Amino acid sequence: MSEPLLRGLLDPARAATEVGVDSTTLTYAALLTSATAVAKALTRESLSRIALDAAPTMDTVISVVGALLAGVEVVPIPADAGPGERAHILADSATNVWSLASCAPTVTGDEAGGRAAYLPEVSADAGAFVLYTSGTTGLPKGVRLSRRAVAAGLDALADAWAWTPNDVLAHGLPLFHVHGLVLGVLGPLRIGGGLRHVGRPTPAAYAAAARAGASMFFAVPTIWSRIAADPESALALRSARLLVSGSAALPVPMFQRLQELTGQEVCERYGMTETLITVATRADGVRRAGCVGVPVAGVRTRLVGDDGAPVPRDGESLGELQVCGATLFDGYLGLPEATDAAFTTDGWFRTGDVATIAPDGTHRIVGRASVDLIKSGGYRIGAGEIEGVLFGHPRVAECAVVGVPDDDLGQRIVAVVVPAPDVVGSEALATELIELVVAELSVHKRPREVRFVAALPRNEMGKVRKTHLI
Repeated sequence: MSEPLLRGLLDPARAATEVGVDSTTLTYAALLTSATAVAKALTRESLSRIALDAAPTMDTVISVVGALLAGVEVVPIPADAGPGERAHILADSATNVWSLASCAPTVTGDEAGGRAAYLPEVSADAGAFVLYTSGTTGLPKGVRLSRRAVAAGLDALADAWAWTPNDVLAHGLPLFHVHGLVLGVLGPLRIGGGLRHVGRPTPAAYAAAARAGASMFFAVPTIWSRIAADPESALALRSARLLVSGSAALPVPMFQRLQELTGQEVCERYGMTETLITVATRADGVRRAGCVGVPVAGVRTRLVGDDGAPVPRDGESLGELQVCGATLFDGYLGLPEATDAAFTTDGWFRTGDVATIAPDGTHRIVGRASVDLIKSGGYRIGAGEIEGVLFGHPRVAECAVVGVPDDDLGQRIVAVVVPAPDVVGSEALATELIELVVAELSVHKRPREVRFVAALPRNEMGKVRKTHLI
């Protein structure tokens, strides 16, 4: 039998557990039958790595599971990848797109079929995925994740979130990255719980999943914002056991609004493609707005300053977050120099994110050192802190704070603001927002300029593309 990365799926006692993706639902038994057919086809073709068009469909789930059963590395192609990015991923990974159509027909309904027969033994150190970075500082890099790292990451989250086979996870996230694919699909299949991928992640779809019995919900802040703006749908989530937000910071006012509507304090977590999830708010821990929790089992963290010296864990001092542990990647595909540069000489991964760590170990992520740590007039200022204040203003729908080059200050703080519906950006509003930051924070953290825009540039995960604003 294959190395049990997907031990829940392979457990005969879980055969009737259901996995749903949009309008298609399969039992574990039916999913395993289809995935086994894929695994056998890949084994016959002697493939070691395949690329998949990772649309949010059951065919994608079957293909990924089949590849993992066969010990074949998966390269998911983002659904929104343009021709250039797609060509780069295929060339860099030396793969062709594999289609389920080349294998047995998809099993539907509750058909159990044959159980997984003979499947090859697969080493825990074998590759599971090559996931490509967003490419904000150059061409996307292929991040190699081993089966051992994936298993360690999922087991650590099961511990942190008290995730059991009794849980049904619901989400509407893309299936080509850590959040939606590794956590959102492999998580249930390892733990043995149900999955309901809702298709388009609308508030109504999340509410319907809650009414159907889902107990855990994954979303990014963009989705949570829409749910918070739809009180009827939000109220349906009062039956949930756990709400989780990730991939970008959840604004404090949104945390508070969701708490009012759902009766739940959202759990935030932090991770990267290269590290999987390394820090998470525990289900049995204190949930603080603006904080992402504590290191998960098997992971250590530290903060270092620009000079490489340790930064105090006082909840205020800023430093680059570095991590080490079982969840880290094996390296960038074909880029040994980039891999070496990503690690310190003593083996810690340089995340490039700026954070603070409180005395009790709680982490707060300020943002990327490249765009979220602003050095202005001799001060080191976190953009997220200013964004949190601005977001709390009733006439602000969205905002992003960036540092732009300035001959005098080094960097000048600029706030890019999307006004609330029916609000027009004006000089008076800009002055009001600047004065709010001065009152809530301090004079040196005030925006020197406020720009009003109709929308912020975002990627597929809802993260603001700040490099487009500078």
